[in-house]
Amino acid sequence: MPEDAAAPGRPMRADARRNAEKIVAAAGALIAEHGADASLEEVARRAGVGSATLHRHFPSRQVLLEAVFKDRVAALCAKADDLLAQLPPGQALSAWLHAVAAHAVTHRGLGAALMRDGDPALGETCHDMITTAGDALLARARAVDAVRPGITTARLLKLVGAIALATEREHDGPAEADALLTIAIDGVRTH
Repeated sequence: MPEDAAAPGRPMRADARRNAEKIVAAAGALIAEHGADASLEEVARRAGVGSATLHRHFPSRQVLLEAVFKDRVAALCAKADDLLAQLPPGQALSAWLHAVAAHAVTHRGLGAALMRDGDPALGETCHDMITTAGDALLARARAVDAVRPGITTARLLKLVGAIALATEREHDGPAEADALLTIAIDGVRTH
């Protein structure tokens, strides 16, 4: 077992936990800039740790990507709860879909890398988390007739995913994704 890893039932040492957190934060920033194939050496450098420390915490790129992805998905799902508490249901759903689009564009290639290289259960778990959050928002919007019949979370997520894929490599991808999603949500009619 690595010297800074916790034994089963014991918490990780504070310095080891801080290093792991710095590595995940640096990896998230680099993925936003360069995609899921960002250099692990650059991740270590930005985190202010050595390569050996990075590999003690995250023995493979896959393990690191999973840590970044789970953290971001959990935050995205928490945002759904916050929006439900702050906005009318239809607006909460729309605002959350915009947040999902920004997430997907900003973390370009991450979801695909996880599904391509890693344990498919991770992708399913994260997908389930997002779907559950979307289902709660959609149910509330449906209860106040803020969405058309036939709208499903799966269809909304496909729409957001398609927009994110189309804009993730653009200079201002998040803004373009936001604009396209607004068109999709509002429609193209003038009345």
